[in-house]
This record gives sequence, C-alpha cells and structure tokens, in this order.
Amino acid sequence: MTRRNLFQLAAGAALPGFAQSPLLPEALREGDTVGLITPSAYVANPDAIALAERTIRYFKLNPLFGPNVRKKDGYVGGTVEQRVSDLHAMFQNPQVRAVFCIRGGFGTAHLLDSIDYDLIRRNPKIFLGYSDITALHLAIHRNTGLTTFHGPVVLSGFSPYTREHFRRALFETKPLGVLANPPDRDELRPSHTTRTVRGGQARGALVGGNLTLISTTLGTPYEVDTRGRILFLEDVDEQPYSIDRMLTHLKLAGKLDAAAGIVFGECADCRPREFKPSFESTFSLGEVLDRILGRLKIPVFTGLTIGHTTDQLTLPLGVMASLDAGKGTLTIETAAVR
Repeated sequence: MTRRNLFQLAAGAALPGFAQSPLLPEALREGDTVGLITPSAYVANPDAIALAERTIRYFKLNPLFGPNVRKKDGYVGGTVEQRVSDLHAMFQNPQVRAVFCIRGGFGTAHLLDSIDYDLIRRNPKIFLGYSDITALHLAIHRNTGLTTFHGPVVLSGFSPYTREHFRRALFETKPLGVLANPPDRDELRPSHTTRTVRGGQARGALVGGNLTLISTTLGTPYEVDTRGRILFLEDVDEQPYSIDRMLTHLKLAGKLDAAAGIVFGECADCRPREFKPSFESTFSLGEVLDRILGRLKIPVFTGLTIGHTTDQLTLPLGVMASLDAGKGTLTIETAAVR
C-alpha cells in the first residue's frame, strides 16, 4: 500500500461526520451517460453485454462501457490494474454522470487498497451495485463520505417494483420516504413477508450490504461503522450455520450491539442443503436470527426486499433513515441525490 493510500484511509476513518453530512451525487436525467464496469466477476458473453446496453437505454440513458469490460483474469473481470483503471476512468470522465456495475460475483476486495479515493471525492457521482459490490460501497463511503447506492446491477431482473424504486432513488431529488415490500395479491400466502424479531423504532444513518462482505472486511481499514446507525444485511444461498457464524462474528466485533436498529433482508435459499445437510440436526434461518438478533436490545425486523430478490429496493448509504420493526418499514428521511 502506498503512503498516499495510507493517508487516505486514516483521513476517512477520522471523519465520522460523513454519516451525518454525506457527500451527495447529482440526480440522473434522461440522456445522461452512465459508465458500465466489471469490478467483480467477468462478463464475457456478448448476449449479456447486449442485455446490459438494452437495460441502460430502456431508462433513456446512454451506456459507456469501460475499456476493460469483457476482460477476464481467472474468475474476475480483469486484473486489479484493469478493473481499477475502469473505475477511475468513469469517475474522472466529466461526461459520465453515474457508474453502474454490470454484475457482482467475487473480487472487489482485491481493489480496495489500489483505489484513488481523492479522485472519487473530487468527482462525486452515483455509484450502484450490490452483493460483492458491498466492499466498494464500504470503502468509498468510509474514505470519501459519498452516498452510494445498494441496488440492482445492470444484469439484474428489474421487475416493475425494482424499476420503480430504481427511478425514485436515482432520478428524484426528494427523500424516498417509507419503503415497504410490494403489495401481494394473495394475503394468505404472500410472496414477500416481514417479521418482527424485536419491536421498536430507531433512527440513524443507513449502512450495510451483503453479510458475507461485511463480515470478511472486519479488521480491515474498510470495515463497516455501525455506531448509532441503521444496519441492513442481506445474503443468498447460505446455510443457517453459515449465517450464524457471520452474525456471531459481527456480534463479537461489537457491530450489532452498536447499531441503532437492524433490518435483515430476504435471504433466498438460506436453508440446509437438501439431502446433504451439514449437520444431522440444524436450525432454520429464522431460529438463527431470533437466537442472535432477537437477544439484542435494539429493534430488528426481517424480510425486506433487499439484495438477492426479484423485487429489489435501491437503498442510499449514509443518509438518515428510521425503521419501525413492528410495521416492517424502513423510511429514508433525507435526500440521497441533489
């Protein structure tokens, strides 16, 4: 790591005011150019590239692919130098108004100690993605104070609900207000349900992302700061014991008790493996959440459509939010774009 990067990390850690006064990017407008990058897993399939372009044009935006998109280095989208170069180029290009990740996967942690955070701070723009992109959200926010957006990658499914919240978060300058799961036609067997783990209300700056990435960045200069914040967590395809391990890690690190409140999103396929369980006897995901999150002295609810779910919210990191665990709602109180 260079002396410059060490200075940047120290400066970011010494600026807790970022959470109270985040650096807001400008809202998107139709006709804007959006930079598309692959900081995580590679995207080499030409049909996927065509779908990415179609997605951006659907929102009446102009796509600009990074020069290293379609590059491949093992299981990631190019070398560290190539992926960082595309990230820097998009933030530096005055014609680019937002930077979208084409997909997640694995590998963003490789980039964190090579990023020029001063460049990003000088050129604040919308930055969007989720899952493995969580590592970049954590590092960028901690070192620049920029509000970034935990939301769909370009190759996500983009249901009507997802599109609506994507537009509201990135194109409108007013606060998002109350966020709740989409209404369901079947009241008895709804597709999306929330559940109160521990009742109550809380307020604080919004932080969070993918549980695996938040867990694996603990002990690094990029770890999440949960003190007095609303923490949201999401993951996919993890067995209950694995969720238990990561939540226990966060608890032992003081991250859960320090939070003002917690939202745990839908967790698709987070159950014991069929026919090949890890243990003869196991807990369900709900039991794990109750055993760990339910014993905290803060409000907690689960099931909000965050992350790996067909209907997906776009959440701004660093802005003021409040939650009502009894009602299963999260409210974004302040503007996320200007």
